[in-house]
Amino acid sequence: MKSNKILLIVTLILCLALTACGNSSNNSEGTKGAEKQPEATQQQEQKEDENQVVEVSTVSPSDPYLKFDEGETFDKNAVYDAYEKDIGVKITNKWVAADDNQFKEKLKMTIASNDLPDFARVNATQLKELTEADMIMDITDVYDQYATDETKKFLTMDGGMQMKTATFDGKLMGIPSSYNPYQYQYLFVRTDWLKKLNLPEPKTMADLMTIAEAFKTKDPGGTGKAYGIAVSKDPFNKDTGVTGLRAFLNGYHAYENHWIEDGNGGLMNSDIQPQVKDALKALQDMFKKGLIDPEFSVKDADKEAELLYNNNIGLVFGASWTPAQLAKGAVVDGKVVQEWGVYPIPSVDSNPTLNQIGLGVDEYYVINKKAAHPEGVIKLLNQYIVTQSHPTEEQKVYEYGKDLKEKGSNYWLLNPLRVGKQIDNNGDILPKAVETKDPSILETKDQKTRYERAMKYVDGSDINMWWEYLISGPKGAFSLVPNIQQNKEYLQNKFYGAPTATMAERQEILTKKRDEVYFKIIMNQVSVDEFDKFVDEWKKLGGDDITKEVNEWYAASK
Repeated sequence: MKSNKILLIVTLILCLALTACGNSSNNSEGTKGAEKQPEATQQQEQKEDENQVVEVSTVSPSDPYLKFDEGETFDKNAVYDAYEKDIGVKITNKWVAADDNQFKEKLKMTIASNDLPDFARVNATQLKELTEADMIMDITDVYDQYATDETKKFLTMDGGMQMKTATFDGKLMGIPSSYNPYQYQYLFVRTDWLKKLNLPEPKTMADLMTIAEAFKTKDPGGTGKAYGIAVSKDPFNKDTGVTGLRAFLNGYHAYENHWIEDGNGGLMNSDIQPQVKDALKALQDMFKKGLIDPEFSVKDADKEAELLYNNNIGLVFGASWTPAQLAKGAVVDGKVVQEWGVYPIPSVDSNPTLNQIGLGVDEYYVINKKAAHPEGVIKLLNQYIVTQSHPTEEQKVYEYGKDLKEKGSNYWLLNPLRVGKQIDNNGDILPKAVETKDPSILETKDQKTRYERAMKYVDGSDINMWWEYLISGPKGAFSLVPNIQQNKEYLQNKFYGAPTATMAERQEILTKKRDEVYFKIIMNQVSVDEFDKFVDEWKKLGGDDITKEVNEWYAASK
């Protein structure tokens, strides 16, 4: 009897164990099923989200070089249509400014009235102000979730320095409007005039002065009103890519608002260094000799450039793209009527000129804290990078419009969010490819586009592409880059943090005061010794405080 009871107990235990195992198995399957269902639902929702068109608003500047296809406008065009079709993002404009200057003024008013669009391009000071005012979104999570691996790699080719400038207290507050920081200035000279007057190519500042005086006094353009060098009303602004004077300063080892090493482990501002005084003295001497247009202080770059087109001036400093502007006077009725050459910035002494460069980011795309679809902005970013890096034939619409053909209309300016490569090798590749007529060595879309344009000039099928040949050809601007890079003939700004407190408050005042004094010296309204008084005033007006803050940042960032 006892044994029967034991047998019964064992049997019951075994049954319970089997039942438990069965239930465990069933529960496990049930749990797995429960896990699978949300995942499937999530995938379905994600698929529906991808197919759903979302709308994002922005604000845009127009551009004098942008030409619309027939029937198109900023609000309705093939680029906007392509974004909506390809990635489901509909772009609208709250407003469009007539040009970049008006854009900046309208943007200030938009920020002041707290009427931001879903996303906008702002400068570094505005990025900081909007962050502190809690008007823009911390996009750390939305960027991590929606930015593709390709996008993340594209924006960190520099080691992440540009992205770091948009980060506050560990929060990503904007997308850098990145570009290659190794963008240099050059000296452009009328080589047909050099030949006509039997002058040597410029290698030193002394050569430049000789050429400028000869162009003024001998008037090879035959206008009766010649000058030595083209200068416009905002010559020290980094945005003045042609008719500026930053390169001239560099030739005297002086720099515009650059933070440079002070020799004692800290940083100092370039605007108040003695080399600037030397450069200003040289410019004053040129002005007194009539080598500089006496009305330069009231002419913008486009207006001053008319003197280049009309054969009044044959010397100008500018960025690599300067030939695109020179083409207005150089190519007339399908014929090249002006010959230009491009040269490194000459030096005042035996030391090479150091081209001043920044970090490669001055502006940022920020997202309104109230934006309903911030992911739409990141999708625009992803798509733009795809179309720049490896576009399909169909995706040429983003650069050329619906006909997919290059027609010199700068149609790409319609892309509302644009970022550039932080590093390129155009100087190594393009001049060689154009010279040897070998496209097989081309690597990027930009190189292929430039090569095609340059070759149209070479084979005579489109003389209007002369400007691209002067940029990308064997003696073009890009051909000078490898030597500058190899010899490190550049000076990068050592300060890359957000504007300091005093900088945000006082920099505009300091810059205005600086330009006022610089202009008076150049135009011979005051003695060059006025520069020394400016240095003292700069320090008192906040310069010393800014220097202190910059060095605190510099010490902490080492």
